[in-house]
Amino acid sequence: MTADRGNETAYDALPRIEKLGMPHAWEALDRDLGTLTRMTPETVREAAGLVREGETFGLNLPLTEIAPPLFGRDPVAQEVFATDRNTLDDRLDSFYPQGSTQWDGLRHVRAREFGFFGGVTDAGFAADDERLGIGRWTDAGIVGRGLLLDVVAHREQEGRAWDPFGAEPIEAEELREIVAAQEVEPRPGDVLLIRTGWIAAYRALDQAGREAQAGTPSISGLAGSDDVARFLWDSGAIAVAADNPTLEVAPGDPAVGSLHRRLIPLLGFVVGELLDLDRLASRCAADSRWDFLFTAMPLNLPGGVGSPANAMAIR
Repeated sequence: MTADRGNETAYDALPRIEKLGMPHAWEALDRDLGTLTRMTPETVREAAGLVREGETFGLNLPLTEIAPPLFGRDPVAQEVFATDRNTLDDRLDSFYPQGSTQWDGLRHVRAREFGFFGGVTDAGFAADDERLGIGRWTDAGIVGRGLLLDVVAHREQEGRAWDPFGAEPIEAEELREIVAAQEVEPRPGDVLLIRTGWIAAYRALDQAGREAQAGTPSISGLAGSDDVARFLWDSGAIAVAADNPTLEVAPGDPAVGSLHRRLIPLLGFVVGELLDLDRLASRCAADSRWDFLFTAMPLNLPGGVGSPANAMAIR
């Protein structure tokens, strides 16, 4: 893959934090936008040109579908009530913005003592401190050429076993193989969508299986490796998202490292998880067209750590 990045620094030329052995893009991107800095009027116009049939695909799970919730979160509670004889309202309690289909904001992960993206090292954030908050993404939203890389279909075509719950890492070389097999080419301004089949597998579980996943998740996903980070950065993507809960493999290998650490606090990546990609994937496979217009609008939550994705694909 050889994306044209214009004047942007290639992954291997980025400055490095030697103690971590990882590069950072703190000087290459806007501190509060991260990789959304790469979204331009030109990339948006090109993406809009991909709308041909006018078909729309919502990519969001119901807020209540992952039950029990993962990672120790509480289930969302909805109360519907009357405010007068003719009007209903509702209220959500125990609402975790990252509890379902979601974006990780730049406040979500820090790189140890080196801080959050841009080197922000404050021990905490005051209530009125909007630095790195996900609300900063809402001036323009997330709009670009969506590119679906279908791991499930690729494994089936190759006759290779695949278990979305198998804690198997997807290496950069396999992503390159999928790019070649689908005859596509990532380019600057893309939103890369990785289909692992996790949601379909989750929906097939009984309650005991869902409780087991909530207690000790076992998730196949992107490897936490330097080469995966290189692939994603050098693609020029404005965001990367998957249909699993973690984007990366879980549990990960400490010897390889954390992809979240590489991507969010160091490279400023917009990361999405639990996008519902199955219906979109079936449609893409039907005509072998894997790109489309992708749009999303996070919550305008000042200082927010994460947000529901509110994501859509349009073909």
